[in-house]
Amino acid sequence: MTKNLVARLCCSAMLLSPVAVLHAQATSPQKTSNPAMTEPTLRYIQSNGIKMRIAEMGKGPLVILVHGWPESWYSWRHQIPALAAAGFHVVAPDMRGYGKTDKPEAVEDYDINHVTGDLVGIVDAMGEKTAMLVGHDWGAIVTWQAMLLHPQRFTALVAMSVPYNGRGPVSIVQGLRQAMGDNFYYILYFQEPGVAEKEFDANPRGILSQLYLSPDSPREPKTITDPKRSAGGMIGRSGAPKGLPDWLTQADLDYYVNEFTEAGFRGGINYYRNFHRNWEITPQLSGVQVKQPVLFIAGDKDVVIRGATAEGLTTSMTKTVADLRGVKLFPNTGHWVQQERPAETNAAVIEFLQSVKPVKK
Repeated sequence: MTKNLVARLCCSAMLLSPVAVLHAQATSPQKTSNPAMTEPTLRYIQSNGIKMRIAEMGKGPLVILVHGWPESWYSWRHQIPALAAAGFHVVAPDMRGYGKTDKPEAVEDYDINHVTGDLVGIVDAMGEKTAMLVGHDWGAIVTWQAMLLHPQRFTALVAMSVPYNGRGPVSIVQGLRQAMGDNFYYILYFQEPGVAEKEFDANPRGILSQLYLSPDSPREPKTITDPKRSAGGMIGRSGAPKGLPDWLTQADLDYYVNEFTEAGFRGGINYYRNFHRNWEITPQLSGVQVKQPVLFIAGDKDVVIRGATAEGLTTSMTKTVADLRGVKLFPNTGHWVQQERPAETNAAVIEFLQSVKPVKK
């Protein structure tokens, strides 16, 4: 298969790609002199049959921030206080399988019906009828699908990093297996039962420190250069970092490492193991447009958009997104856009949410 086809398939992988409340003590690495004013409250709720840990702050229209892989509520540490100060009730969960949220055993318990149902359950737990969503990476995949599967519950979306091009004619797993053959590709690696999580659980700092980098971050030489899957796993294929990017502190990295050391990686990897199942169980979404207002944000160096321009992304997404309000690409910015460019991200998100928030009657 050609490199262009592989590129399209790899990108398509990301294009789908009264409630009891339990209070709990929890801390983040960032301390302030007045935490009640500047830090979210971490607590537990029941949602869709599981216990979820949420970070919560502010009053006003409900906004749910949905993280991706391998992340945490903490990925939104810069957005939570900014959105709360702008007049929103902000909730950022540890998604199913992550952090302190429950981690069901069955792989199929991480399919798109379950994970979008978790978001509906959060809305119910907050005593609301609707919410606006902000999603990054796998969080964008989940929130795009939530817009389609639960259109009466979710009224607007900010999608980050992962655009939506509709339901493909085959699942991404089928396409990648044809395209990649015996070569390594992380999504296919994640399909192997128990393998990827065994590698990552043994060295959480190794994998996380390689992923949380900027596009131009210096690295040590790769220890695996053979493209074949048989040559090894994932950690040796990128090269260890020579230092932290300027947007990530040692305390930040340590927080993520501690979270995954305790929780393990299996839950997050199970999202990838449902790519094919998600395609099989959503035939009703073929040709269906997202009707709610949407803003798309990404870094212009994000590998997911593969060099696409704002104009190109606008053209492609208007076929599947009926009310696309804008595409913002931040220059010299990689995949972790809300962490790399927090001020610009916050300004764009707040402006959009203020323009689409529900009007009090």
